[in-house]
Amino acid sequence: MEWLKGLLIEHSVVQAVVVISLVVAIGLMLGRIKVWGISLGVTFVFFVGILAGHLGLTLDAQMLNYAESFGLIVFVYALGLQVGPGFFSSLGKSGLKLNMLAMLVVLLGSLMTLVFHWTTGVSLPDMVGVLSGAVTNTPALGAAQQTLKQMNDPSLAQSDLALGCAVTYPLGVVGVILALIVIRKMMASSIFFKQGEVDKKKHTVIVGFLVTNPGAVGKTVQEIARLSSKRFVISRLWRDGKVLIPTSETRVEAGDRLLVIVAESDVEALVMLIGEKDKMDWNQENIDWDAIDNRLESHRIVVTKPGINGKRLGSLRLRNQYGINITRIYRAGVVLLPTPDLILQLGDRLTVVGEAEAILEVEKVLGNKVKDLDEPNLVTVFVGMLLGLLLGSIPLAIPGIDFPVKLGLAGGPIVMGILVGAFGPRIHMVTYTTVSANLMLRGLGLSMYLACLGLDAGVHFFETVFRPEGLLWVGLGFAITFVPVVLVAIFSIKFAREDYGAIAGMLCGSMSNPMALNYVNTTVESDSPSVAYATVYPLTMFVRVILAQVILMMFL
Repeated sequence: MEWLKGLLIEHSVVQAVVVISLVVAIGLMLGRIKVWGISLGVTFVFFVGILAGHLGLTLDAQMLNYAESFGLIVFVYALGLQVGPGFFSSLGKSGLKLNMLAMLVVLLGSLMTLVFHWTTGVSLPDMVGVLSGAVTNTPALGAAQQTLKQMNDPSLAQSDLALGCAVTYPLGVVGVILALIVIRKMMASSIFFKQGEVDKKKHTVIVGFLVTNPGAVGKTVQEIARLSSKRFVISRLWRDGKVLIPTSETRVEAGDRLLVIVAESDVEALVMLIGEKDKMDWNQENIDWDAIDNRLESHRIVVTKPGINGKRLGSLRLRNQYGINITRIYRAGVVLLPTPDLILQLGDRLTVVGEAEAILEVEKVLGNKVKDLDEPNLVTVFVGMLLGLLLGSIPLAIPGIDFPVKLGLAGGPIVMGILVGAFGPRIHMVTYTTVSANLMLRGLGLSMYLACLGLDAGVHFFETVFRPEGLLWVGLGFAITFVPVVLVAIFSIKFAREDYGAIAGMLCGSMSNPMALNYVNTTVESDSPSVAYATVYPLTMFVRVILAQVILMMFL
């Protein structure tokens, strides 16, 4: 058994791979276990690493640092690449209110961190570690660790941010769920509470209209669209019992029936523009479209041709050239209105309505060869990470700080990932990765990072938890988790007038807590929590990574 002992204990490249793999494998298996319907998932790798470190498993210091840094870089870049396409749109009018509320959660937690540092005597690096665990944000922890290394101050050598994160992380997960339970009880007695209500105004719906407005009669579809600032798509037109696919040049006549895809908040505006609203519910799942218009077919076509990547939908002139209509575009689980100025990306799924022959022609234009997307574009991944590291190394001067700030290993790649995901298609850069490929990159990077983080923190974990200082950290961390969530929830109830699902999803996103989101999804039938989570997550993740560094540099 000496060979096995040497494989686990004697420092080498093979030993490092074996220990990390063992910690990750056990952690992922245990992470599937649910307690009261809640599982920790990949986060359990962190706690298995802590236990392994406590039991004496260690890695060579350089190997540990390399594996931890590489895992963090891969994770945050893949995360930025995923949220990039929707990052800047989430800052628009539709998501502005939710993002402002989420920023309030972030700022309150950061302010409490500074107040606790000043009043309790806990060092600022330790408090930043406590903050990272309390808000379950390991990328922020990684950014803070890199900042301490950049500061190169011998007096900070004893600071162990990972330990502060480790002791507060469990209650960081549970604390958000407890806060949500309290919030739901509060909202149940509030006049603003509407149980299970969906924020439908943000969703696209199908609505039928009868053309009765004289202002619309005789005008082309393009002219009608110019009369309103609202965005909509006319997918079908019935005239004299026949169904037509309207082009931009089709003229609307009195008595025509139009089928329109539009955001629900804009339906009343279209009533004023077009005419009478159809009483039929066109959003039912059991509608027999073949019986309604058996001459037309509806197909979902995937954009797989690299030449289409980055082009505006209107520039392809698919409707006028082939007599088809695009009624929906699905991207990363989000439904987009197919407006002419929408920039297409590889992997977009377009719902196309038209005659069979025309749809075949559109398939040739867009590609629709799903196998072409099975292989992720690794060039974009590695070039993006390289650019991210270069960006993270650029010194940035911030007023009030004596030395330049760097985004570092965590901030640089996540910013570059967001930029590549958002703007890459506009310069015809192929940024598409399948959902499974992106999840694989994120899972691999996060697992490596958490395993190394746990091994490093586990050496002194238990002796810290069971001493007065450790108990103080746990209490402070729980306060940072619980108080901002409840206070912002009360503010949202009183002034923002959001429904419970949207508030809960926003709070989970602001705390980077997918485990709490899973709990919310089991208690709310609608998808409003997931929509709100996705709306605020990119910005709050980015801000927390940067803020962790700024706090250390400005107040240390």
